[in-house]
Amino acid sequence: MRRYRLAPVLVLALVAVLVAAACAGRRGAGELVVGSGPDAESAVLAELYAGALRSYGAPARVESAPDPLTRLDTGAYQVVPGLSGRLLQTFQPGATAVSDEQVYRTMVAALPEGVAAGDYTPAAQDTPTAAVTEATATAWGGRDLTTLVRHCPQLAMGTVAGAGLPARVGGCTLPQAREFPDHAALFDALRAGRISAAWTTSADPDVPPDVVVLADGQPPLVPAENVVPLYRRNELGEREVLALNEVAGEFDTAALADMRRQVAGGASPRRVAGAWLAAHPLGR
Repeated sequence: MRRYRLAPVLVLALVAVLVAAACAGRRGAGELVVGSGPDAESAVLAELYAGALRSYGAPARVESAPDPLTRLDTGAYQVVPGLSGRLLQTFQPGATAVSDEQVYRTMVAALPEGVAAGDYTPAAQDTPTAAVTEATATAWGGRDLTTLVRHCPQLAMGTVAGAGLPARVGGCTLPQAREFPDHAALFDALRAGRISAAWTTSADPDVPPDVVVLADGQPPLVPAENVVPLYRRNELGEREVLALNEVAGEFDTAALADMRRQVAGGASPRRVAGAWLAAHPLGR
């Protein structure tokens, strides 16, 4: 059988074409993929960071997956935003850091090889907290989480089914919470006195205006949950990292809650994030 040999120049050209085709197939001509989970908060944060990258001239799109962190680890995604406390527990289960900076630093130290973290947003959190009625806040003599701890033995907690809850608040090991199908049922039970406190979060858009959300003071009693982007260390340039970090100086909890409210009302996460970015232009 006759054997054919390619000239060395042709071999190198073929290899170059194949490599270029593989890269283009993965990311679409240099496009960065920002990963989102299936929930509305994850989707709107992904669109926010994708929009920030585009505002700095980097092509970026959002793609959703049940476990975006796995795809970040494999390199299928280049950026995945999340909340610092939850990310810390993913990479270092049982970590005891509580404050913003402690949680962030411990999370950074626990990240897998090849993954880095951008700046966290000091003013944007979605931290677990509790809501009580005005009558309960008056009877307890306070409007922060220390009052919850003081009444630990008598607590009857409620939560929406499936919500993640802290096991402890300060020195209080929390009783098992009664689960409700939705926020309306949860807060109806709170008003009726069937529970003494309802679990919520600081950026939850479904908290009604007639309840008191207990603030977390200093030192904090619940681990911080600041918005933070993770990214592939060697796949983003200096300018792209700057785009991610600029969000940290502008974004806040009120904006996150409002964006979640709009998405819950039927607005697209990309449109909502785009409107925020238009009002807070980056890269200028």
